[in-house]
Amino acid sequence: MKPFIHLSLWAGVFWLGLAISANADPIGQQEVQLEQSANQHSQAELQIDMDAVDDESRAMLEELLELERDERRLARDNAALAPRLERQAEALARREAALDALPDTREVLPALQERLVERLASWIESDMPFLHEERKARVASLRDSTPHLTPAERWERVVTAWRTELDYGREVDAWRGYLGEGAERREVDYLRLGRIGFYYLTPDGRDAGVWDAKEGRWAALDEAQRSEVRNGLRIARDRRAPELLTLPVSQPLKRAGEGDA
Repeated sequence: MKPFIHLSLWAGVFWLGLAISANADPIGQQEVQLEQSANQHSQAELQIDMDAVDDESRAMLEELLELERDERRLARDNAALAPRLERQAEALARREAALDALPDTREVLPALQERLVERLASWIESDMPFLHEERKARVASLRDSTPHLTPAERWERVVTAWRTELDYGREVDAWRGYLGEGAERREVDYLRLGRIGFYYLTPDGRDAGVWDAKEGRWAALDEAQRSEVRNGLRIARDRRAPELLTLPVSQPLKRAGEGDA
C-alpha cells in the first residue's frame, strides 16, 4: 500500500503544479498587455505633443513672415512720403519767411498800389482813345478809398484793372458809339485791332478814319480803306471768316531790337 500512496502523492503534486502554472499564465499575459498599452499611450501622447509643437512653430513662422512684410511695406511708404514731406517742409519755411516779412510788405503795399494806379491812368491818357470814359471811370474807382474794402480786395481790383488793359492789346472789338462833340457829334461804328489800329466808319459808309497816335487826331480813309474797315467790322462781329486786312496802323510797330540799350 505504501508505493501506491507515494505515487498518488507525486501525481497530486504534479497536477497541482500544472494548475498553478495554468493559473499563472493569464496573469502574466495581462501584465504584458497592460505594459504594451501603457507604452502605446505614451507614444500617442508624445506624438500629440510633437504635433502641438509643430503647429505652434508654424504659427510663429507665419507671424514672423507677416511682420517682415509689414516692415517692407512701411519702408516703401516712408520712401514715397519722404519727398512729399520735404516739399511740405520747404513750403512751410517759405510761408514762415513770408509771414516774417509781412509787416514790411504791409507798409510798402499802399504806396505800390498808388504807383500802379497812377501809371495806369497815365497809360490810358496816352493810349488810343477807345472806350475812354469807361477806362477812366475804372481808374477813378481805384482812387476812391472806400472804407468797406480790405487791402486784399483793393489790391485785387488794381490787378484786375491792369489785366483788363493788357487784354485790350490781344482783342479785336467792334461797337457803335458817338464821335465828336456838340454839333459835330455823330453816330459811328468803331473797330479796334488790339492796340495797333483804331478806326471808325459812319453807318452810311461814306466817311471813315484811323486814329493817328503820333498826331493825336483822326485821319481820313479813302474808299478802298473804308471797304477794309467794313470787312473788319464784319470779322469782329463774327459775320465772316477772318482774313488779312490792308489798313494803316494807328501807331508804328517797333521792330525787333528797337529801343534796346
